[in-house]
Amino acid sequence: MSIKKKLILSNIAMVIVPFAMFLLIELIAGYILFYALERNFQADLQLFTTIRVTGLLIAITVSNGIITTVVSRSILRQVGTLTKAAKEIAQGNLTFSLTVSSNDEIGELASIFEHMRGKLAEAKELQSKYEANRKELIASISHDLRTPMTSIKGYARGILDGVAHSPDKVEHYTRIIYINACSMEKMIDELFLYSKLDLHKVPMLLEEVDLQAFLADYLEELSYTLEPDGGQTIFKYNRDESYVVMADRAQLRRVVENIVQNSLKYMDKQSKVIEVRLSSEADRVKIELEDNGSGISPESLPYIFDSFYRTDAARSSSTGGSGLGMAIAKQIVEAHGGRIWAASEMGSGTTISFCLNKPGG
Repeated sequence: MSIKKKLILSNIAMVIVPFAMFLLIELIAGYILFYALERNFQADLQLFTTIRVTGLLIAITVSNGIITTVVSRSILRQVGTLTKAAKEIAQGNLTFSLTVSSNDEIGELASIFEHMRGKLAEAKELQSKYEANRKELIASISHDLRTPMTSIKGYARGILDGVAHSPDKVEHYTRIIYINACSMEKMIDELFLYSKLDLHKVPMLLEEVDLQAFLADYLEELSYTLEPDGGQTIFKYNRDESYVVMADRAQLRRVVENIVQNSLKYMDKQSKVIEVRLSSEADRVKIELEDNGSGISPESLPYIFDSFYRTDAARSSSTGGSGLGMAIAKQIVEAHGGRIWAASEMGSGTTISFCLNKPGG
């Protein structure tokens, strides 16, 4: 019941209840005086009138006091609960739960207040996670930049100290310095891109892209890298289906490259195989990229799209990379309104799947 209805009913009750109590007092007084005590009506009329007036005043005072107390308590109790909750939030305590006990405006306000408290608690928890991720980010950047920086300093010192005493050795040292500098530059570029994606500051220039033609061109390029070492690419799709999606070509290529390069990085087979499959659904197209690598353990699989996560716990430098490739791929796919996920079996390989929307989907 709303507060307005409560107040209207309480006002009505303040008229009806005193009147009913007055009639009851009048009946009781009349019965006692003129029936039980058998007093004379004319002689005791003044006394009866005094009792009636006194009874009316008592009825009005008592009934109005009770009604006012009941109505005000029902309102003030809820206001007090909201005040207490506001103080808890002001002190930074978001762990309490605000119980809604009425269906009036204050109850609705309490429900909204509880919803706000829940959202604030979620925001606080999310902020804590971001803070933890920020600290992990700083630690990861420090770790990943230290290795090439140490190498650059070491070889530069070798040149300065005359360790590289021949032109060939100087060229060798310089080449290593250049490679490590390029590695650091790529790492910084990926970090910058990831930060921009995380802040939704990378515009997606969506256009109609035929995935069949797009992936065919990419896999043709990839095969030139794999075939000299006995590797191969496999492309499966239904020629009768349409695989046109809305995508940013440059960012889509980055997604595919990041997935493929991550697969190649962890392949332990002599003959590396990358198989790509397309399947058309009602309003989207699913892309699957499967490798024949070592696979990912069930414990690591849920985290492969996290920033700076590597399945090798030791973060060995043998695989290289910034640890941001899959995180960037996820950010880009989700910025397209799609979804990305992974499935893997140890020793058999890993399949990374993602879906993109068709035009109008």
